[in-house]
Amino acid sequence: MGQISEQLPIVVESLNIGFLQTLKLFFVTLTGSFPLGLVIAFGSMSRFRPLSYLTKLIVWIIRGTPLMIQLLIIYYFPGLVLHNPIWGSGEAGRFLAASVSFIFNYACYFSEIYRGGIQSVPIGQEEAGLVLGMTKPQIFFKITLLQMIKRIVPPMSNEIITLVKDTSLARIIALQEIIWAGQAFMKGSHGISGAIWPLFFTAVYYLIFNGILTMLLGRLEKKLDYFR
Repeated sequence: MGQISEQLPIVVESLNIGFLQTLKLFFVTLTGSFPLGLVIAFGSMSRFRPLSYLTKLIVWIIRGTPLMIQLLIIYYFPGLVLHNPIWGSGEAGRFLAASVSFIFNYACYFSEIYRGGIQSVPIGQEEAGLVLGMTKPQIFFKITLLQMIKRIVPPMSNEIITLVKDTSLARIIALQEIIWAGQAFMKGSHGISGAIWPLFFTAVYYLIFNGILTMLLGRLEKKLDYFR
């Protein structure tokens, strides 16, 4: 116990740095994937069939393959195949590649949720809006969007919670997120090796963050109850 108490400040400091990287990847992913997912949803619902088929094919590929493979391909393909390492080197390059991978992956998942939410709004409401002289953009933003948000909050919440845990996959391209930091103490880091107990601390970080997100998303869902 004495040895652990001596090592604890070193471990916590390292985990905090890794968790900040995890948080940054999480928020960057949400910031990019929310609007991109809506664009992809519109593409899949387009009446222009070539665009609709192409969008659905891309979504099918992304949803049908593991995120880990997508990370590896996006990070290594430009350098190994095109001989143009566009991501650069170092932690910043790995973070950029991970961000692009996560944003595109989650945008495809969100697009299906958006599509389901939009199509669940009765078509009669759009027809009523047209009769009242509203344009299609006005109908979407003033009628469809608000009702869609209420319908998509539960499935979106599940995807957001999953994203918190999926950020750990970024270590496959050596991005130093929190699990990378915890696992490093098993291999030898800061003079500590063969220590597995820091990994249990990483679980605590995830549990606390997921608990906060669950509470916030639950409050959001209650505030949208007026759409029932």
